[in-house]
Amino acid sequence: MPTSLPSDVAVRLRGLTVRRNGLTILRDIDADVPRGGSTVVIGPNGAGKSTLLLCITGELACEGSITFPAFDRPPRMAYVPQHVQLDAGLPLTVLEFLALGGQRRPLWLGIAAAARERAIRHLEIVQAAHLLQRRMGDLSGGEQRRVLLASALARRPHLLLLDEPAAGVDASGERLFWKVLTAARQEQGFTQIMVSHNLSLTAHYADQVLCLNGSLMRAGAPHAALTAPTLRALFGVPIHLYPEQCEEPDETCAQCGAHCHSAEAPACPSPDAAPPSSPTR
Repeated sequence: MPTSLPSDVAVRLRGLTVRRNGLTILRDIDADVPRGGSTVVIGPNGAGKSTLLLCITGELACEGSITFPAFDRPPRMAYVPQHVQLDAGLPLTVLEFLALGGQRRPLWLGIAAAARERAIRHLEIVQAAHLLQRRMGDLSGGEQRRVLLASALARRPHLLLLDEPAAGVDASGERLFWKVLTAARQEQGFTQIMVSHNLSLTAHYADQVLCLNGSLMRAGAPHAALTAPTLRALFGVPIHLYPEQCEEPDETCAQCGAHCHSAEAPACPSPDAAPPSSPTR
């Protein structure tokens, strides 16, 4: 009897609804998350993005269904939360932190060779092997995020969920985080679902974008999902990631520097153009 091919859908959401204290946080979400891809969830604060991740992990109850068609058993998951509170005075090195989940014997009896090798290997994946002997409390925000990512990758997840993992990290550190995350996914083959507010990096690195604000407003590849009308509906301000999509006259284009391509509309002024003079009274 021929064996059926594995599904290309890692996570399938159907009618996903979450209600809390009389409020509907998520309403009737239908979406498919491609296996092995990078799906990024965007939306304003309070849109239900973190709630969606917690429903997938099973931490929150919901209505509707969440299935994993690509797997014949529940997939192994790893979750990188939005906020991690670490005591700056805690005398715990990066090696010891990573060994906590990699060996059974207490740390005070020493770190097993296998746990050390595993820690080094996953730190190398996230380009942070040089942090091995640093104290966790001495790490910068970007360094700490990469160590947390290494810890999550050590679980060899089928599904990696990240809730704004680069929040509070500077621009160069955030770009590096996305870069090493993409390299790790391509090497290990896990499926990634990440919440982010960085639209430009989402456009560059994501395979699929879910535009969420209580309900699913749009889903698809970045160029198809991150349109000016969708972003304006999501965030309430003009945002043009792809200026060529601004085909119709729009008086707000000048605010973000986009260029209207409509033949009837004059080109929007560049961001460096002098503002129009105020009328005299």
